[in-house]
Amino acid sequence: MIKHKYTLKCEGKYMELKIGVIKGDGIGPEIVGEAVKVLDKIGKVYHHTYSYCQLLLGGASIDVYGVPLTEDTIEKAKSCDAVLMGSIGGDAKTSPWYKLEPSKRPEAGLLGIRKSLNLFANLRPAVLYEELKDACPLKEEITKDGFDLMIMRELTGGLYFGERKTEEKDGVITAYDSLTYNENEIRRIAKRAFDIARKRGKKVTSVDKANVLDSSRLWRKVVEEVATEYPEVSLEHMLVDNCAMQIVKNPKQFDVILTENMFGDILSDEASMVTGSIGMLASASLNETKFGLYEPSGGSAPDIAGKGIANPIAAILSAAMMLRFSFDLDQEADAIEKAVKQVLKEGYRTKDIISEGKTLVNTAEMGDLICERIE
Repeated sequence: MIKHKYTLKCEGKYMELKIGVIKGDGIGPEIVGEAVKVLDKIGKVYHHTYSYCQLLLGGASIDVYGVPLTEDTIEKAKSCDAVLMGSIGGDAKTSPWYKLEPSKRPEAGLLGIRKSLNLFANLRPAVLYEELKDACPLKEEITKDGFDLMIMRELTGGLYFGERKTEEKDGVITAYDSLTYNENEIRRIAKRAFDIARKRGKKVTSVDKANVLDSSRLWRKVVEEVATEYPEVSLEHMLVDNCAMQIVKNPKQFDVILTENMFGDILSDEASMVTGSIGMLASASLNETKFGLYEPSGGSAPDIAGKGIANPIAAILSAAMMLRFSFDLDQEADAIEKAVKQVLKEGYRTKDIISEGKTLVNTAEMGDLICERIE
């Protein structure tokens, strides 16, 4: 991985960055194009320069190479400071990609690159903007003033990566899945959660099932040890079933939710739905360095690909996350997020979030509007 090249100025960091770009499938190329447009505007305003490395993954890679992920893509991604990615995959009913065996389908490429780059920390923000509160399924007294929480999910361990088998014993078919974590895996994700909480509201809610599971009891013990290194960040523990209820009862109480792989998978999907539109949600997957892969949380939406109606905000906010977490460019990330809020406040909407009295814009127009408000 190349080192960052920058000189410190009184106005901030002037940086030269190498960014991998995976346009993806479906609406991916459209929304990533708008995110790159916004990054270029940030570069112009804050005097950063970028070199973009184009990479293929998923269905786009299958079309060219016959496989969803190549060693060349992995090596080129490793040479970048961070990777910005569009959605991966297609229509499972009609796409020829899904006639291939599972290991050669688009999503296998996504799992492969996460493993190859050791992306163990998944960040899923769930933000309800005041301007979009009518799209939220929760009661108005809950959604008033919006909310902003971050789910930090461990991504490469736990039940999804444990030993498993299915066998027949005495004529009865039995399946086994093993949930395993060691203290090092827990410690590294906990440190990431506390580091990010320091940039936000300085609160971590660690979610587990410590009343039942040994793995959760170890999780809680290690998280408490890590917390002693961050005296400015408060820590609370919460059982996963209670957390699921609290997200719909009072999401404002949360800042950073830290949890293991399966719990995080479920809770992040729940949190995304209470924001009203998955097209607004960014995500990041980080390794032990500053390197990260940044992507919108929504799917590739092949049914609307090429129509210019996709919402690019999730991809644009993913680019903001990249500036904040991989490059420590908080001011630049703030500028993007403020521009998004301003455009929404002025009443501009893509088709997925349109409501009465608002102005409908297409994908490119939304990107242009956000760029115009970056100062």
